[in-house]
Amino acid sequence: MKSVQRYFFAACTIILAGFTQLAAAEVTQVRIARQFGLVHLPLMIMEDKKLIEAAGAKRGLPELKGVYHQLASTGGINEALLAGQLDFAPNGGPSLLTIWDKTRGTSNEVRGLIAVNEFAFFLNVNRPDLKSIRDLTDKDRIVVSAAKVSVPAILLQIAAQKEWGKENYARLDKLTVSMAHPDGMAALLSKREVTAHFTSPPFMHQELEYPGIRKLLSSEDILGGPTVGTILFGTAKFVQANPLATQSLVDAATEAVNFINNNKRAAAEVYLRMSKDKSSIDEIVRQISDPSLTFSVVPRNFMTYARFMHSIGSIKNLPASWKETFFPNVHDLPGS
Repeated sequence: MKSVQRYFFAACTIILAGFTQLAAAEVTQVRIARQFGLVHLPLMIMEDKKLIEAAGAKRGLPELKGVYHQLASTGGINEALLAGQLDFAPNGGPSLLTIWDKTRGTSNEVRGLIAVNEFAFFLNVNRPDLKSIRDLTDKDRIVVSAAKVSVPAILLQIAAQKEWGKENYARLDKLTVSMAHPDGMAALLSKREVTAHFTSPPFMHQELEYPGIRKLLSSEDILGGPTVGTILFGTAKFVQANPLATQSLVDAATEAVNFINNNKRAAAEVYLRMSKDKSSIDEIVRQISDPSLTFSVVPRNFMTYARFMHSIGSIKNLPASWKETFFPNVHDLPGS
């Protein structure tokens, strides 16, 4: 009997040693980009509450840390990810589809890891005579976060297709200019550089507080309902080499979303402190509570973008389902 016990404890020791070696072989930091705006609140909560550190400790990675880089350019974030300067990037569905399509089947294939929100975009304008996008002329300029690949850019193409037919989906592309959301807001309010800004919370609400600025169109008008907003995505190379660190990020993002939904005022305090936004806390709580912005890890209506982008040739490969473009960590969620 004692001999059996010795073998059992020896086997357990070997197994535990194996897990320890696997954990030790993983990275000690996860580098994540963070953009501007209230939609990136889950990442702010993760950083402020050190949620990656806590999740890593629970999974046997006590030295794991989250390292956050503030970046503004959608294209620049994707380039940094592919260059190995970032481990995970936050961007919209169209951006993920574009980079997944380009890297599909390679050792550097990019897939989604987890969504953190869904929200509406507003196309705000400063021209009083504009009644619809049909009234835009070659003299107008529309700010999007990144031409052709960002969520606002794709939404504008879908709207153009609905207005002028499939062959004219790119009709408004020539009017778009790429700017970070804060710069786009400044340009719209100046009423000199641009006519319209297709933007997200809190900028879309802040713009409407100024005289002469109004909403012309929303993403929900275009799509008929809400859709996934921000998705964290990374490379298969990193995920395969660091399964515990990757799952720690999933755990941290899920906890951040739950924290926001259960502690809106405390979450608003974190946002104001980290963003340096001059809004009142009541205003930020109101925006967090607005149905147009929902913090959720479920990637809803992701395939709406995929089907449209494939139909116009923006991506060569049409995924069979949303799961084809996401890592298995979240395949049990009710995405669409």
